Amino acid sequence: MDISNKAEDQAAMANRKYLSWKSEGVEKIPPNEAEDIQAVADMINAMQKAQYNSHRHCYTGTHARTQGIVKGKVIVEEDLPKHLKQSMFEHAGEYPVVCRYSSEPGDPGLDDRIPQPRGFAMKLFNVPGEMFDSTKTAQDIEFNSTPALDLADAKTTKEIIDLRINYGGNQPELYKRLEARPDTDLQKFRDSVRNTHLESTRQYSQTAYRFGQYVAKYCLVPSSETQRKLYEETVKPDSDPSDILSQWLQNFHAQHDAEYLWQFQLLENLEDQPVEYAGKVWDPEKYPWQTVAKLVIPKQESFDYELKSFWEDHMRIDPWLGLKTLQPLGSPNRLRKVVYPASSGLRRKMNGRKEVQVHSMEQIPGPPTPSTNGTNATNSIEPLQVN
Repeated sequence: MDISNKAEDQAAMANRKYLSWKSEGVEKIPPNEAEDIQAVADMINAMQKAQYNSHRHCYTGTHARTQGIVKGKVIVEEDLPKHLKQSMFEHAGEYPVVCRYSSEPGDPGLDDRIPQPRGFAMKLFNVPGEMFDSTKTAQDIEFNSTPALDLADAKTTKEIIDLRINYGGNQPELYKRLEARPDTDLQKFRDSVRNTHLESTRQYSQTAYRFGQYVAKYCLVPSSETQRKLYEETVKPDSDPSDILSQWLQNFHAQHDAEYLWQFQLLENLEDQPVEYAGKVWDPEKYPWQTVAKLVIPKQESFDYELKSFWEDHMRIDPWLGLKTLQPLGSPNRLRKVVYPASSGLRRKMNGRKEVQVHSMEQIPGPPTPSTNGTNATNSIEPLQVN
């Protein structure tokens, strides 16, 4: 269920009892989590080294295959109800953004015809507010095409990554091990996701985040008519070529503007909406999605080689790079706080590259951000400040 910004809809939503991010039980660190997290970091590094032996280049541990990178802007409107005026959405504004479409597994050579979760990441610029890194003004946001995260907490992540390392090349044996687990459906779901146009696919945060005073998950909903129609077309096993998703994406962005609704789902019931365990979907019928902003991506080339190389070799997307009012919450996000820098550090070392702390669109190579009317817009869109 999606809630519109009509007054009657928002009035009903404004009166619901949303939990504070400081509420007891929102985060509860289990015993031995730090050891589990370090074990995962070591395993991810081992997987990266294995990929290096195949490609002679080190990639990130997950989301290794770049499908496309585009530039646009996030628009926050003035008429948000009070309960949605949180964090960077407190005031109306426009924020320049660079976005990457990806395939979720750690193999950059993964054939597009193989169904797997797909990812989407955003780096927003000129974002006001107190950051975890006080010298930067960029906000990193991550999405995945499955609403629940199979790596649901640190312990589960350690167990599943271990199975994938040992049996990833033997699916019958891997499935045998997964079917012995209580979460077998969650773990096997990734192999049966709908394999369709990336620009038509809804994307989810999967994990919970602070949302100003509250706690929320978020999603991106393709909202143009063309994007919605393309969702009906799927990749066939005998489709050609093997990079068909990337080619579909290029064709779409060359001919169409894209638009996504950025929606949030607020926490009301910890028992029904766990924060520590990300393997459970928060029921959208009971806890509706509410639109907070809009992502607009004008027509452009979606596969620029210079930009792809810069993103993969020098940039890091990390939800801990951003606003304190959008703090990542729960076990999977505490894991990311350790694993992401470890993965990035190994990547730079093995590739002989340096990480670039990107904090403005001017640092992003490739063509400038195009406008929706066909002329090139400035790369720096100043946010509107409403006092």
